[in-house]
This record gives sequence, C-alpha cells and structure tokens, in this order.
Amino acid sequence: MAVFEWIRFVIGGVLLLCGLGIFAIEMLGVYRFRYVLNRMHAAAMGDTLGIGFSIVGLIVMNGFHLTSLKLFLVVAFLWFSSPTSSHLIARLEFTTDEAREEHYRQVELTELEKELAQKKEEV
Repeated sequence: MAVFEWIRFVIGGVLLLCGLGIFAIEMLGVYRFRYVLNRMHAAAMGDTLGIGFSIVGLIVMNGFHLTSLKLFLVVAFLWFSSPTSSHLIARLEFTTDEAREEHYRQVELTELEKELAQKKEEV
C-alpha cells in the first residue's frame, strides 16, 4: 500500500509542478505583451490551465473522497467562469478603445471573399 501512496504523491507533485510552470509562463506573458487583449488572453489561459493542473494535483494527492469531489466542482466552476469573464472584459475593451485603428482593422465579408478568390486563382 505504501508504493501506491508514493505513486500518487509523485503524480500529484508532477501535476502541481505543471500548474506552477503554467503560472510562470502566464506571468511572463502578462509582463511581456503590450496590448491589453493579448495580456488578458495570456492571463485567462494561464489561470484556466494552471488552476486546473494544480487542483487536479491536489485531488490526486488527497485521494478520492468527498473533498476531491468539492475540488473537482471548483475546477469545473473555474473552467466555465474564467472564459466567460475574459470574454466580457475583452468586449468592454473593444467597445471603449479609443485607438482602434492602431490595434486592429475592420474587414467586410466581401473583402474576405475577394481575397479568397484571389488566392484560389493564384493556386
């Protein structure tokens, strides 16, 4: 039985280290990116994956009890709420951005169809 506990401990530790690594990459992305939507994307993806790996690591280390079910529900809640809140923040940034032309351009569907037709003709 002690071997099973060690295996569980090692797997949980690896998952926790993966979560820590994802958090480090997230912080680097938030620090290095210049535009707010890029920063927000790095933060949202890092939170979702980092917290997911960390809590799954805790579930594996703890064993499968009622506490594990609660931790799994926390992961499920975060996986649903984090992308939703990120989408709302991005939408707010898009609607309140005063310098839209510097960050992105608006493309009409007809322009995209023309570009696609030109690429097909080239091939």
